[in-house]
Amino acid sequence: MKNKLQTIYLKLCLSSVFFEVIEKPLFKAFIGYMQTDASSSAEKRRAYAKFVAEIYLGGGSLTGLVKRLVAEDENVYIKGAAKGVNADGNIQKAVEEELLSFGEFAALTAKDFAEDMGVNADELPAFASEKVSMTEQYALRVKEIGKYGYGIFSSQGMFRLSDDKRIEPIVSADKVGMGTFIGYEAERAKVVENTLAFVEGRPAANTLLCGDAGTGKSSTVKAVANEFFSRGVRLIELRKDQLSLLPYVMGKISENPLKFIIFIDDLSFNQNDDNFSMLKAALEGSASARSENSVIYATSNRRHIIKESFGDRDGDDVHRNDTLQETLSLSERFGLTVLFSKPNKQLYLEIVKKLAERQGIKMQEKELEVQAEAFALKKGSRSARCAEQFVESLLR
Repeated sequence: MKNKLQTIYLKLCLSSVFFEVIEKPLFKAFIGYMQTDASSSAEKRRAYAKFVAEIYLGGGSLTGLVKRLVAEDENVYIKGAAKGVNADGNIQKAVEEELLSFGEFAALTAKDFAEDMGVNADELPAFASEKVSMTEQYALRVKEIGKYGYGIFSSQGMFRLSDDKRIEPIVSADKVGMGTFIGYEAERAKVVENTLAFVEGRPAANTLLCGDAGTGKSSTVKAVANEFFSRGVRLIELRKDQLSLLPYVMGKISENPLKFIIFIDDLSFNQNDDNFSMLKAALEGSASARSENSVIYATSNRRHIIKESFGDRDGDDVHRNDTLQETLSLSERFGLTVLFSKPNKQLYLEIVKKLAERQGIKMQEKELEVQAEAFALKKGSRSARCAEQFVESLLR
């Protein structure tokens, strides 16, 4: 007679739509447990410990881990749903049955394993779990697929392109929020409004955030991505040397129902840089470097992005005017340019005071201002980053 674990195990063995989920380490560990000889108490315990170790690595909740693995799966059903294609009847039935099995599996407890092994539950390492309707949760994800997405994009917000051309989550991604900033409200409002238009399907512009270093340009882009995560926005960061892969990245995301910000930080080119033409093509919207569900957000400390030499200006090129126009053309191809200027003394001190207040620093205002100015003088300029570094120095 089959017990509870054996019944669930046999059901999971029939997973066809979610076959890749069963190949994940968590399920491999469960299968290993089920295939371990019950007569060997030590081996059975080791197999159970391996299973629990996978749960701990996933955060400590069996239910939460199963939900994430199912949500991240790129299967034939979810890909069809993203394209608005109705699934074949057999596939639909398989999805429903497999989700029921995952729900039963996700609700298992240490007590269930203890009963299977014939031991007291107090002897086994425990883990969190709860009863959940995987069918209802997955149906909601499919219905709101434009917000939730699927695959790796379902649970992470920021990604980078690896050297072997894999789009992978950024470990310890910046969680900066819009409420953490001080100053530059008007500048950030432009970026927020453009992103809102993008999310709502209205015309949105490729955006260049330019200006002095340390003014929060990169943080603004990341904060906007975090702000709109729940509305289906994801960020993919590309290095300048990866711009030749823009068509590849946009091809990978072109059929995804989510919205993507392609983020290029600290952008600048030399006149003969091969990456210049690739970015220019993307900004112009060429067929090879364009995706309807993406916009490009770039930051630069230079307004015109391309470094000019005196030769460019003085005429060693017979087409001097054409050369100069080319150096300006790239920045002009961004539909929206937002300038983050170096803060004046008043704004710099305002940032310092508010940051100090947030950190609970007690100091006479005049003394705080004097020290903040001295710190900026030593750094060589005032900036939001300089203000943050000064306040951090007071906490040491």
